[in-house]
Amino acid sequence: MLGARGGWQAFRRCASLPRAQRAVRLRVREALGAREPAGEVKVQGWVRSVRSQKEVLFLHINDGSSLENLQVVADPSLENRDLTFGSAVEVQGKLVKSPHRMQNMELKAETIRVVGPCDTWSFPLKMKERHPLEYVRQFPHLRCRNNTLGSLLRIRSEATAAIHSFFQDNGYVHIHTPIITSNDCEGAGELFQIETPNEARESAEKTHFFNVPAFLTVSGQLHLEVMAGAFTHVFTFGPTFRAENSQSRRHLAEFYMVEAELSFTESLQDIMQVMEDLFKTVTSTVLSKCPRDVELFHKYIAPTQKDRLEQVLKNKFVTISYNEAVEILKQASQTFAFKPEWGSDLQTEHEKYLVKHCGEVPVFVINYPYDLKPFYMRDNEDGPQHTVAAVDLLVPGIGELCGGSLREERLPFLESRLQRLGLADAYQWYLDLRKFGSVPHGGFGMGFERYLQYILGVGNIKDVIPFPRFSHSCLL
Repeated sequence: MLGARGGWQAFRRCASLPRAQRAVRLRVREALGAREPAGEVKVQGWVRSVRSQKEVLFLHINDGSSLENLQVVADPSLENRDLTFGSAVEVQGKLVKSPHRMQNMELKAETIRVVGPCDTWSFPLKMKERHPLEYVRQFPHLRCRNNTLGSLLRIRSEATAAIHSFFQDNGYVHIHTPIITSNDCEGAGELFQIETPNEARESAEKTHFFNVPAFLTVSGQLHLEVMAGAFTHVFTFGPTFRAENSQSRRHLAEFYMVEAELSFTESLQDIMQVMEDLFKTVTSTVLSKCPRDVELFHKYIAPTQKDRLEQVLKNKFVTISYNEAVEILKQASQTFAFKPEWGSDLQTEHEKYLVKHCGEVPVFVINYPYDLKPFYMRDNEDGPQHTVAAVDLLVPGIGELCGGSLREERLPFLESRLQRLGLADAYQWYLDLRKFGSVPHGGFGMGFERYLQYILGVGNIKDVIPFPRFSHSCLL
């Protein structure tokens, strides 16, 4: 009994002895933003620069949480042959006030451990070199370590969160619309068809995996219309696909779309107001939460974009009709590759001219010809120049950013048009929506990559997505 009591007392004495302080792990962003010095911290990341002097070793490390690097100050004895540009490291030491004006804090290293060495000779990114976007595009597995792409991806992350916040704050329900579909929402025929390896080898009379032809989605709109009939306001945000044989600076085979659908709305103005509010709210959020990342683009990629964007956020978007747009184009002194005519679709050159004509601000073009638009857009019943209640939002340097419309909620109108197109059987379920509690409704879609292109001034859409897919290119 005495032995047991003595053992317990010894245990209590040991437990009361001071323990070695465990290092607190900090992200680079947290370390840079610290207000007070801190003892025993640990930072992990990748070396962006190494500078060895006689009495001191300087490192700059980054972990992706910030555009700015954290300066590490160490004794030269901590240097080793694997401590090079691009290597992954773990640094432990004390966070102290930095004597330099450009940085609030720096890390005084006590230990430096190389977690993963980097062969600098074969590493395609070079220290302190500003690589062109075209160059780093060749290395999709490494380009995220480039400053420009790092900033882009942080901005993309914040913009994604801001879009979700905008819709949730305004009472929208988020819907996961399917990626695999049997519908062609746009009716353009530019779809990727899904086949199993066995189906591809079999004859034309094969049995489909889904019993019907299936495709990668070009839009979640039709599925959103289903959900809007139960939840009133809905949105989706996900990948969409177009089998368009284009390598232009504006097109991708896989891209992300923000789409929304609103029930109980009879006005195209209501749809346009949501478009404008979404754009301005998300952009303001990105500018306030990612100032240094955005500054990189506005300083080195598009020097005039900052002032233009500030003006756009202050002013109301311009609205013109399709008729007015055609007249403006016809009277233009500029020679277009595609002659502007009523009844023809607006080409990119036309869209850019209209934006320029209206003062380099976003422009809504409304009421397009009936025969130009898909079957689901609402008939305006407006006489000889037959139009539908459709809208496109055009922005400087890009052209079309958003497209939307009121949907045709009247069963006889929709049924008649689908029969003329030979689609009545395929879209019987869509007609059912008009039979069972149909309401006036509308919606729109915004190309997320084009949005990023516009606010940052990036010329090529392939540089605003982590892994670009386009015709003849699917790296990784």
